[in-house]
Amino acid sequence: MAEQGDVCYTFEAAIDMATKMEDEGFRAYLAALRIVKDKAAREIFKEAALDELEHKHQLEKTLIDGEMKGGEGLHQPVPTMNLDYVLAKRELRPESDAREALAYAIHLEKGSIDFYQRMSKGCEGAPMSALFKKMLADESRHLQELEDLYERHFMAEN
Repeated sequence: MAEQGDVCYTFEAAIDMATKMEDEGFRAYLAALRIVKDKAAREIFKEAALDELEHKHQLEKTLIDGEMKGGEGLHQPVPTMNLDYVLAKRELRPESDAREALAYAIHLEKGSIDFYQRMSKGCEGAPMSALFKKMLADESRHLQELEDLYERHFMAEN
């Protein structure tokens, strides 16, 4: 996805950009599923791909409805450990394991968070700002779940 500055687009253009970003995430996870053989790694990518499809579906419904429905609970990003700074994003191989799969997924989710942060900041005060904040919160929750899983299984103190 091309870099955007702190600008806001029309409602439809902003949703289209977000939909494309979610589709790119889905395609990245789908490609990862076609590469790795490890059962745990495949499960990580399968769940992440399904999450991206759900986001894309929510965004497409938003185009029809003119607003995002549901999800009233979580509108603030949750804190994460920022493991993307310490984990290398490596090219996936057929023998990539769950540890490498989690690192890969953490980096993809961080990219989504960065996108929604830019969009919500650029659209501050516009009607779609709330939508991007909700998507940012949801993506941060996904990242937190991936980081928690990584911590439970792969960090030294555990």
